[in-house]
Amino acid sequence: MKDKQKENQKKKEKRKELIKTIVLCVILLICIVASAIFIYLSEHKDKDEKEIAYTELINSINEGKVEKIEMTNGSNSLKVTMAGEGEEKDREKTALVPSIQAFMEWVNDKVDKENVKIELIQNQVNPFLKVVDTIFDFLPTILLIVLMIMIFKMQGFGGDQGKVYGGEEGKETDVRFEDVAGLDEEKNELIEIVDFLKKPEEYLKMGAKIPKGILLYGKPGTGKTLIAKAIAGEAGVPFISMSGSEFIEMFAGLGASRVRRLFERAKKLAPCIIFIDEIDAIGSRRTSNSGSETENNQTLNQLLVEMDGFDTDETIIVLAATNRPEMLDKALLRPGRFDRQVTIPAPDMNGREAILKLHAKDKKLAEDVDLRDIAGDTAGFTGAELANILNEAAIIATRNNHEAIGKEDIESAVKKITVGLEKQNRVVSDKDKRLTAYHEAGHAVVSKFLPTQTDVKEVSIIPRGVAGGYTMYKTTEDKYYISKTELLEKMVALMGGRAAEKVALNEISTGASNDLEVATGIAKDMLTVYGMDDFIGPISLKVDDPYELQIFGDKVIDQVGNQVQKMVEDAYKTAQKILIENMDILDKVAQTLMEKEKITSEEFEKFFE
Repeated sequence: MKDKQKENQKKKEKRKELIKTIVLCVILLICIVASAIFIYLSEHKDKDEKEIAYTELINSINEGKVEKIEMTNGSNSLKVTMAGEGEEKDREKTALVPSIQAFMEWVNDKVDKENVKIELIQNQVNPFLKVVDTIFDFLPTILLIVLMIMIFKMQGFGGDQGKVYGGEEGKETDVRFEDVAGLDEEKNELIEIVDFLKKPEEYLKMGAKIPKGILLYGKPGTGKTLIAKAIAGEAGVPFISMSGSEFIEMFAGLGASRVRRLFERAKKLAPCIIFIDEIDAIGSRRTSNSGSETENNQTLNQLLVEMDGFDTDETIIVLAATNRPEMLDKALLRPGRFDRQVTIPAPDMNGREAILKLHAKDKKLAEDVDLRDIAGDTAGFTGAELANILNEAAIIATRNNHEAIGKEDIESAVKKITVGLEKQNRVVSDKDKRLTAYHEAGHAVVSKFLPTQTDVKEVSIIPRGVAGGYTMYKTTEDKYYISKTELLEKMVALMGGRAAEKVALNEISTGASNDLEVATGIAKDMLTVYGMDDFIGPISLKVDDPYELQIFGDKVIDQVGNQVQKMVEDAYKTAQKILIENMDILDKVAQTLMEKEKITSEEFEKFFE
């Protein structure tokens, strides 16, 4: 995680340096152009005011009214001094002639044959003025070139591809398998890849073909990038890291070019590992659309070609990570490309404890902190979220001047991350406070009478984040399967807040909006994904294209809508029934919340003794 932060910091610094360079170039260009304009205007500022027409100049020469003519080599502009009295500068004019050579021959004939007295002066061109004139001639082209250079720089055109760890080019990665906790089975799956990179000749002698590509997929924060770096660290080979979004730019063909250069670089560093993070940015299913979709298709096609093109004896392994494997093109997942797909799941109870121990090594914990208990209260959390909890707890403990991180600091950190920042100073009217108290009390009381629902851990009407209050439940076990009864009772618990508002205050509010959304989603998934409705039957209506639903007919779609509505209404009625039968407990819980603003699990249980 620290390496990723350092890498992001370096990228930010590089962007800043690039922006500074571009700004300096633009300022320098503006200064040059401004100077040229100033000098040019200084030299020609009186040109329009004292200009004499060519025909008028010819007549003036014939009439003997011209005293002196000055010309500059390579220019069609003349400085003419008219004959007469007064200062010379007042008699100076400029003229443009179609052909300087023909005009001078004609004037010389006048001087030689007709004794016309005209002083002819021929000046050498001013080098700086010549440069200025050239700049003005090519100014549009110069500006266009500068603009293109800026765009190419911003797009990273022609730059090195990917960050290299290890080898002669990059810094050694210090991540090892011991730094990856909670993924024991996944590490065992990848140990043979490390062994192959260390001793490829033994596998090749046996005729074995090691996978060219390994796809790691799972929720964000589960450790996909970390385990990829650990493979490189254990194998002691160069590790080229690149994000999928870095391949896609505004120029057509640039993504494919970057893929080619990435694999060329990898072949020079072999044996090595190529790691492409968020590969769905370039590996999503190909389409026939134009525009950016065409560029994505070209980049993906080039990646497929490159993965087919290198031989197994080149000992290059491509690791890729994604949060959305269903988005990837099927050609990318066939044998010979990404041969293996390894799921990186959220850690279980033991995994969470191991991760917490790993991140607690450099933190000062109080004696009352039990990492096993914290692991039990954080079911479903990823490794990144667990690390964030301990970091937030350390910040809270420091802010409160605690000598060590205590249990209370960690619980505050969990609430801050899951629910939001506590807002003690927010002014809440008595009416809103009463409504929130009954809403949260409704959730808690209804849950108590539902056998499949977990025990209440804390009920509060102190605003946190966007919520006016919250009801927290104990999470003592990891659930991999959920029964139909549990889902139905979960909907009843969700509707407890709205039901309490109705039965106690004869009013409903917008506070139940999220509850309604979640309850409706559960009912919809039960019907369309899990096939848990007897009326519709055990079928799945989850399709990639809405057009596929036509095979079921409009009648089934209408039935789904009606059944979703019925299931939510039934849950609402069940919640109301539970609260009406236990109205005295609901009132007591709500009154206590209005007085104390927060109820612990022990205090809540006393209402039912």
